[in-house]
Amino acid sequence: MTKTAWVFPGQGSQVTGMGTDLLDIPSARDKFAQAEAILGWSVTDICQSDAEQLSRTLYTQPSLYVVETILADLIRERGHQPDLVAGHSLGEYIALYIAGIFDWSVGLHLVKRRAELMDSVSGGMMAALMNFDREQLDMVIAQTPNVVLANDNSPAQVVISGTPEAVQAVMSQVKAKRAIPLKVSGAFHSHLIAAAAMEFQEILESVQFQPAIVPVVSNVEPIATVDPEILKQHLIKQMTGSVRWREISLLLPTQGIERVVEIGPGNVLTGLIKRTSPGLILENVRNATELPV
Repeated sequence: MTKTAWVFPGQGSQVTGMGTDLLDIPSARDKFAQAEAILGWSVTDICQSDAEQLSRTLYTQPSLYVVETILADLIRERGHQPDLVAGHSLGEYIALYIAGIFDWSVGLHLVKRRAELMDSVSGGMMAALMNFDREQLDMVIAQTPNVVLANDNSPAQVVISGTPEAVQAVMSQVKAKRAIPLKVSGAFHSHLIAAAAMEFQEILESVQFQPAIVPVVSNVEPIATVDPEILKQHLIKQMTGSVRWREISLLLPTQGIERVVEIGPGNVLTGLIKRTSPGLILENVRNATELPV
């Protein structure tokens, strides 16, 4: 048997119309109805609205959680199971659900609150840098207050986060092929959203985590574990901590993983993994037509 990891994308992967082809499947329709009861708004309506509304954190995160968990559950219904799971930022919540850490509605309640808190944050800035000098980047970040490496995605792609002045200072000093400001409301994955993270920590601590049925690799500490307390502590740190995706990609082959399936819209994670750990079999399940037989 080929050892397989399932990975789940986060904010930024959303696309208008995602999930709408799942409405032909009765179990998916039921999940969308349950989600509307919890959220107070329709995921399918939001996914069919304009890109700007879908891209608002308040709506993006719960919508991705619902669509990705439905896809993953449909794959499981067809007899497939992962040997390891991981998710990028918001995607970690889908990974934890698939690993049996919490049930579906608990996960959606957590994501709803996380989205509300992150949507309320303002004043920060994030920017993606492509094809840069890593040594120079590390040095400039170390010398610039109020900016951090938020997402270490691959050897050639990172996201920095901080105050607008600090982010722009780094962008002006580091030579990169491309540097793109991201459309987000705040400095996510940095100490600048500590107040929101503290509020969310209280919510997380009130939720009982179950032992995982498959190992989970967390964003802030790229090790595979089934320990519920370790996974909870990692999740508590996740909102202000760096997403260490490059290290997760490097870890996969060391765990005997030969095949990676990205479940959710787009192909961002398989693209990043390809650049970091070439040689793995990479597949995508983005919609109903790509579900395995």
